[in-house]
Amino acid sequence: MRFPKAALLLTLSGCLSWAAAGEVKPYTQAQFDQLTSQGKPVVLAIQASWCPTCKAQKPIIDELMGQAAYKDVTTLTIDFDTDKPLLKKYKVGMQSTLVGFKGKTEVARTVGDTTKAGIEGLVKKTLN
Repeated sequence: MRFPKAALLLTLSGCLSWAAAGEVKPYTQAQFDQLTSQGKPVVLAIQASWCPTCKAQKPIIDELMGQAAYKDVTTLTIDFDTDKPLLKKYKVGMQSTLVGFKGKTEVARTVGDTTKAGIEGLVKKTLN
């Protein structure tokens, strides 16, 4: 069976873009501790399923995490309605809050920002 060159290239390019993407996954304390103790960049995204601002932020975050420039950034999502102890721990008062960490140090925070430039600025601060 012969594989057309175009299909092979498409398959390989998909693998390469996947390998060069930042991750978006649910928060776990173990994951956060592991990443920050290694000095890795982390963005906490505090979201609520009913929040229109959170829904506007999500595609921007997903797009940014798909870019090679942010392949080392991990976004950990926290549910505003069910993860109340984490809200207290990270001093979060409302949904649609994004908190950037460079290692164990908080380097950026924004609430309600739905602009690509604003969210990307926060992500960049976790790298520089």
